Amino acid sequence: MKSTQYTEKVLDHFRNPRNMGEIENADGFGRVGNPVCGDLMFMYIKVAKNDNEEEFIKDIKFKTFGCGSAVATSSMITEMAKGLTLEEAYKITRQDVADELEGLPPIKMHCSNLAADALKAAIDNYRTGAEPEVEVATSCQLEISVILGFDEFLGKGAYKEIPEDLEEFRDKRILIVDSGDNSLELSLKLTEYTGRVIVLTSSKEVPGREEIAKKLKKSDVKILHQSELLEIKGEIDEVEKVIIHDYDEDENYELFVDVVIYLDYRG
Repeated sequence: MKSTQYTEKVLDHFRNPRNMGEIENADGFGRVGNPVCGDLMFMYIKVAKNDNEEEFIKDIKFKTFGCGSAVATSSMITEMAKGLTLEEAYKITRQDVADELEGLPPIKMHCSNLAADALKAAIDNYRTGAEPEVEVATSCQLEISVILGFDEFLGKGAYKEIPEDLEEFRDKRILIVDSGDNSLELSLKLTEYTGRVIVLTSSKEVPGREEIAKKLKKSDVKILHQSELLEIKGEIDEVEKVIIHDYDEDENYELFVDVVIYLDYRG
């Protein structure tokens, strides 16, 4: 797909958005904003119980201020989530939404597909009373988010797949970039091999679905919030440190690590 090409399905949801609006006295409310490109999404849910006494999304609406793909992803996720149990809806990922839309332009994939984050924020707000506002910062000015040095150290300290033998990570300083529940579950698993596991996430809150977030809070995993990985540095055959941007402080800093894992890296 070309960097600015939209599928017919994206255009349809942009021109004829489903479930647009606001639910008065909503049971859950989520607000997600991107300070880099300015997209802003509001998600409202009404919750009921089905015949099996499971809580499900009876109604869902959204308001979005942003580009065409931002509107389209918001519209699509409301169609996907309506009628699902909260557990099912919480598992919807950004990639699931993009797949349902038959693809998004690469330049829009990271900066506009925040609808899944807005839905999760609304569910968290309903379940736990968590703050409904989540600020997600992405490198939306780039067609593909690029981490300097990643390809250079691929297989030599940088990984985008889970190795079969985790023993090689024994006692290493590991940085895992939050790319969804799989990466978070991996961070928990790696605490069996080392006491130095760090998760880097763009979220203000502890990431992951409710069950994983609870485990992370109780674990030894350290979480770096509102942050982005910019560069990996080191010697020829080993990673020594990374450069991280802190969006809260708006500054870059160095962190010494031995391993960087980014399961969703496509730079």
